[in-house]
Amino acid sequence: MPETLLGFDYGTHKIGVAVGQELTGTANPLTVLNLVKGKPDWEGIRCLIDEWRPQGLVVGLPIGPREEETPMTTAARKFARQLEGRFGLPVHLADERLTSREAWSRIGGIATRDVTRIDSMAAKLILETWFSSL
Repeated sequence: MPETLLGFDYGTHKIGVAVGQELTGTANPLTVLNLVKGKPDWEGIRCLIDEWRPQGLVVGLPIGPREEETPMTTAARKFARQLEGRFGLPVHLADERLTSREAWSRIGGIATRDVTRIDSMAAKLILETWFSSL
């Protein structure tokens, strides 16, 4: 049975979220959740999981330009472990290099860019990257 997955672009202030379908290998941007007092909006995430009923989750893993771990790499890994522990779903990590830059280019010209949409578009690209690696 094809799986539905939620993808996350974890950041220090907000988390972009997308939903995707393994069968088609495509994803759609969903929303952006703000961190609450420096912590993920667990209730917002729970609501999305309840609504979409994914079989798994994918978190973007930021890797430095020379393939090195960065503080954001550590933070994304921690977020992935917390997701798995809280919701009991398998969590996969996907290389997220250049997804934000690609998201900016897909949103359109500078006058029409909606910064809040960038993170959910990046989550879409993270999820599609993971699908293409299967």
